[in-house]
Amino acid sequence: MTGDNDIQARMSELNDLDRSGLRIAWVKAFGKAPPHHISMIFMRKALIWDEQCSRFGGLAPSLKRALKAVADGRASPGVSSAIIVSPGNQLIREWNGRRYSVEVNENGYMLGEEHFKSLSAIALHITGTNWSGPRFFGLTGGTGTSQ
Repeated sequence: MTGDNDIQARMSELNDLDRSGLRIAWVKAFGKAPPHHISMIFMRKALIWDEQCSRFGGLAPSLKRALKAVADGRASPGVSSAIIVSPGNQLIREWNGRRYSVEVNENGYMLGEEHFKSLSAIALHITGTNWSGPRFFGLTGGTGTSQ
């Protein structure tokens, strides 16, 4: 638990620094001056991230490779392109000129006042044909067809 306390203390230190103090901390952490256009909030977040990585370890090499591949516009092998939705998320889909809003909850999905157990059931309800619900709502690599 001491590591968490150290991180909290470092956050407090960084919150007390002005722009020039943050620039000095940046040079110590990253070995070069920060770009002039970044905000103080971003500098604080980057410095805390660096502190956490040095204390607890950074990103796994496989994740770094996957992120680099995505940043370069390449597919990343072994990394799912599906988007994970959590309770409280809202999914919006336009179909045949009408906008549908689906709320994700612990027990499934709500479309208006109707409860559904799956996105595929909602896609069927909206379109009248069988769809992959995640694909219909654009949550997978293959996107649904707009109409």
